[in-house]
Amino acid sequence: MPALWIAHVTVTDEEAYKKYAAGATAAIAEHGGTFIARGGRYVQLEGTDRPRNVVARFPDVETAERCYHSETYQAALAHARGASERELMILETTE
Repeated sequence: MPALWIAHVTVTDEEAYKKYAAGATAAIAEHGGTFIARGGRYVQLEGTDRPRNVVARFPDVETAERCYHSETYQAALAHARGASERELMILETTE
């Protein structure tokens, strides 16, 4: 089943986060992921408001998790630490 990688982010250091975004984009592409939403318009109805929201689709949960643990993504993630507050989850779809 396909899976969604869903991130809710507050960026605190734009320059460092740009480095993260470039590396994360490469890692996601390397693992067959495609972005379906990236920083667009949103309406917060409940919970913590994070002004940047990203959704990527992967072939399955295992591939999305391998992407997260990959060397490419972990190198990118080093730039996000200290440059953002984030929540990230992988969710299997019903498609």
